Amino acid sequence: MEKKNTSRSTMMNGLPWILPAFVFVAGLIYYSIFYTFKLSTLDWNGLDPIQTTVGMSNYDKALSDWIFWKAIKNTVVFFLVTFLIQNFLGFIFAAILHSNVKLATLHKCLIFIPTILAPATMAPVFRLLFSPQGMLQDLFDTLHLGITVDWLARPDSALFILMMVTIWQFTGMSFILYYAAMSQIDKEMLEASHLDGAGKFRILLSIVLPNCKSTTVSLAMLGIIGSLKTFDVPYLITTGGPNHATEFLGTYIFKQGIRQSHLGYAAAISVMLLLLAICCAILINRANKGGEK
Repeated sequence: MEKKNTSRSTMMNGLPWILPAFVFVAGLIYYSIFYTFKLSTLDWNGLDPIQTTVGMSNYDKALSDWIFWKAIKNTVVFFLVTFLIQNFLGFIFAAILHSNVKLATLHKCLIFIPTILAPATMAPVFRLLFSPQGMLQDLFDTLHLGITVDWLARPDSALFILMMVTIWQFTGMSFILYYAAMSQIDKEMLEASHLDGAGKFRILLSIVLPNCKSTTVSLAMLGIIGSLKTFDVPYLITTGGPNHATEFLGTYIFKQGIRQSHLGYAAAISVMLLLLAICCAILINRANKGGEK
C-alpha cells in the first residue's frame, strides 16, 4: 500500500513538469493531424468560404494518380540507395578513425561538416555545379573530354544526382552515430579476439558490426522517415522534374496544396504519408525485436 502511495505521489509531483509538453503535443501536433484529416475530406482551395465535402474521394484520386505512385517509387529507390551507401561509408569511416589515424579530429570535422549545412545554401551550389553552363562543364571542356553535363535535365540521371547530394550531406550523421556506438564496445573483447588470431576484417564483421545493430536500426528508421518527408533538396535543385523523375511526396504535396490550390487533395496525400511513416516505423521496430529473440 505504501508503494502505491509513493508511486502516486511521485507521479503527481512530476505532472506539473510534463504538463506543458503534453499540452503542446496534444494541442498543436495532434490537433494539426486531425485537422489535416478533416481537410482531406473536402474539395477546397483554402480561400473560398464554401467548402464541399467529398468524403474519401481524394484518397481514391491519389490511389489512381500515376504521379503519386511515381513519388512512392522514387522514395523507395531513394531510401534504399542512400541508406546502403551512406551507412556503409559512415561505418567504414568510423572504423578507420577508431584506429591510429593522424589528424583524426580534422577528419571528423571534414566528414561531419556537410550534415550541418543548410539545404537552402547547399542546393544552389549543386544546381550550378551540374548545370550545362556550370563549373563541372567548364572543367570537362578544359580537359577536352567531350562530356555534356545535362544530368539534371535527364529523367534517367536526375534522381541519382539527388541521391549523391544526400549521401554527401548525411554520411556524417551515420559516421558520428557509428563512431559513438563503436566507442561503447568492450575493448577487452576486441583484444581477446585479436589474441585468438582473428584479423581486423574478421573482428569488424563478427564483433563490431553486430554490436552496432541498434544504431543501424535507428538509422534505418530515420532514413525511412527522412525519405518520406524529403522536400528541400529535390525542390531546390530540380523542383521535382524533369517529367516528375525526382518527384517526392513532399514536393507533390506542396505543388498540389500551394501552387494548384488543391488543399483537400494535398491533405489526403499528407495523411497517407503519415500512415506510411507509422507503418514503416512499426515494421522496423518489430523486425528489430524479432532479431533479438
